[in-house]
Formats: sequence, C-alpha cells, structure tokens
Amino acid sequence: MAACLSAAPTLLLRPITSLSSPLPSFNSVGCSSPSRRKPFLTTICFVLQDKTQIPFVVESPPPPAMDHLDENEPISRSQERLSRKRCERFTYLVAAVMSTFGITSMTALAVYYRFSWQMEGGEVPFSEMFGTFALSVGAAVGMEFWARWAHRALWHASLWHMHESHHRPRDGPFELNDVFAIINAVPAIALMSYGFFHRGLVPGLCFGAGLGITVFGMAYMFVHDGLVHRRFPVGPIANVPYLRKVAAAHQLHHSDKFDGVPYGLFLGPKELEKVGGTEELEKEISRRKRSYKSKITPLL
Repeated sequence: MAACLSAAPTLLLRPITSLSSPLPSFNSVGCSSPSRRKPFLTTICFVLQDKTQIPFVVESPPPPAMDHLDENEPISRSQERLSRKRCERFTYLVAAVMSTFGITSMTALAVYYRFSWQMEGGEVPFSEMFGTFALSVGAAVGMEFWARWAHRALWHASLWHMHESHHRPRDGPFELNDVFAIINAVPAIALMSYGFFHRGLVPGLCFGAGLGITVFGMAYMFVHDGLVHRRFPVGPIANVPYLRKVAAAHQLHHSDKFDGVPYGLFLGPKELEKVGGTEELEKEISRRKRSYKSKITPLL
C-alpha cells in the first residue's frame, strides 16, 4: 500500500506540474497528508481513467444535408436546359450554314453559266437578260404578299395543325412548321432548272422567277429564324434599324395583340400602322434592344 502511494506522485508528476494551481504538500515518504490523501488519489485516478477512454469514443457521422441537395436540383435542371438549347442552336446553325452555302453557290453558278452559254454566239440576248432580272426582283417582292396571304388564309386556317408548332415552345432544333420552307423551295428549283436548260424569253422568265423565290427564302430565313426567333446568330444584321422594326412587328404577331396582325414579314410594320399598333411596335423595339444587349453572351 505504501509502495502504491509513493509511486502515484511519480507517475503523475508531469501532468500535475502543468497545472497552474500549486502542488499539495507532501511528507517525507512522498505522500500527502492523511486528510487529503484519498481525495487527491481519487481525483487523479479519475482523470487518468477518463483520458484513457477518449481514443475509444466513436462519434456517429452527421446526417446528410438534404436541404443543400434540394437547392442544387433546380440549378442542375437549368444548366441541363441551357446545354440542350446550345446544342439545338448549334444544330440549326450547321443546317442553316450548309443550306445557305449550298443554295448560294448553286444559284451563283447557275446564273453565271446560263448567261455565259447565251452569249457564246457573240449575240447578247438583252431582252431575255432584262426579263430574267426584272422577274427575279418582282418574284422576290411578290413572295412577301404571297407569304402574307398564305400565312393568314392557310397556315392559320386549314394548315394550323402544322403551323401550330411555330407558336408553341420548340422542343428540339426543328419544328413541323419548317416543312413550309421545303414546300416553297420545290417550285423555285423547278423554275430555275427549266430556265437553266432552255434558251428563250420564257425560260429566262422562269429562271428569274425561281431566282427571286430563292433570294426571298434566304432573306426570310435570316430575318425570321435568325433575327426574330434567334435560332442562330445573325451578326450585324441585328443592328439594321429597319430589320429591328421588322423583328419587333413579327414578335407582336406571336403575342396576338392585334388578332394576328401582321401576317407578313418585311412589310409587317406597315400592317401594324394600319391597325393602330405603332405605339406597341415602339415598345417592342425598345424591349428587344434591352434584351439583345443583356444577352450578348456566347451560347455556342
């Protein structure tokens, strides 16, 4: 018992000296006085026992933060939607560039070779050339009035089941309404083919008509699909003042504020002026300017 008591201060000398309180007084044997011996040893043994059990304490991990995961779900969905939109825009951009390059190159080559073949004999057919260019301009202008009538009398009537896809949020790079572009391309290809392989005034007029329809179709794609509905970037076209007015007028057509007016595209602002929509047109132009400036971010 005396050996145990005398060894206790020796083992606990280092932790006790680290305390700020003064050490208790020891007698000559190395033990404390009888009145303080038991409390002192009991306290020291309790501290040692408590310290030896600390490494064996196992704490359960905190529960997962479910609120944090739920907050991230809308962000991930919005990022996925943005990525899908970028992919759709890129797909339509590739299709637009390829079709534009193909149609432009074929049209330019057709015009060049047709007139070069006509002038092989040394005689220039001025009447035929004039008829070709005159009808090409007339066909391009006339397509605006045809598109206006077809838009109101056909697309918003008997062909609404196809055109409706253009008035709903688009799911994918293409929509059913794009079929109308192919339908309008068929007569243009037929007229240009007939005029390309034949000579004379009538074939020249047919060639000019097909050329005018082609030019209108390309302009319609860039302004309607690119500038108005932003299916692909159009670059400096968006800064042309009149084309901004055209885009704003067509946007009002989708809002149905004036019973669908305007149904035309390039002459849409004139249609709105006739029904008293000038003020709404100016508001839409201002709104599109602000929206365009805030969205100058690369979506590709």
